[in-house]
Amino acid sequence: MAELVYPPVILAAKTMFRVLDNRLRVEGTEHIPATGGAVIACNHVSYLDFIFCGLGARPAKRLVRFMAKKEIFANRIAGPLMRGMHHISVDRAAGLESYREAVERLRSGEVVGVFPEATISRSFTVKEIKSGAMRMAAEAGVPVVPMAVWGTQRLWTKGRPRTLTRRHVPISILAGEPMRPGPDEDPEVLTKELRVRMGGLLDRVQAEYPEIPKTEDERWWLPAHLGGTAPTPEEAADLDRRRD
Repeated sequence: MAELVYPPVILAAKTMFRVLDNRLRVEGTEHIPATGGAVIACNHVSYLDFIFCGLGARPAKRLVRFMAKKEIFANRIAGPLMRGMHHISVDRAAGLESYREAVERLRSGEVVGVFPEATISRSFTVKEIKSGAMRMAAEAGVPVVPMAVWGTQRLWTKGRPRTLTRRHVPISILAGEPMRPGPDEDPEVLTKELRVRMGGLLDRVQAEYPEIPKTEDERWWLPAHLGGTAPTPEEAADLDRRRD
């Protein structure tokens, strides 16, 4: 398919990050296959994660087609870009069609990006995740590459004002070893293992992150178990129930 939109969008994003001196640290890209289909399963702490998750695949020279809720495609600005980059619209009330499209994309050799938590994690830990990533990978016969992003929550996340022009924010992107689900394996068991791996990657990028909050007010972007003031997983789940 013609790629008239995706390359200039990537160039614009990279230019902006250079201007803002957002220090990107990208590791583990050797785990992303250079050819053939694959699912990238990434944690979700920011509205911008799809940008950085996609950049995490660029060293492998892959373009990631993200599964995103249909409301984004309906937006007058984001919609044309999403369609031009050939992302996959998801109607949560009728998800089978988008699932089938993702499987076909995988079979045709594309990389499909998913956020198995479905929504942003307010606790900045890995929430319970959906089994769709493992199911579509098994059906298409492709690997699942777990990924973690960190630092993106400092730019724009749930319940916080956007600070898209904030300078010098480090962003970490880490891909892990692929999982290769077989057609006869239990997707629920595999999904639990995927969550463990995603959590391990997130723990690592959090531990290696080059900055710590400088003031008490800045502790909001750290999870509670690391001394931050973000909601605990239990508190975050309660917030989600009351606000979604």
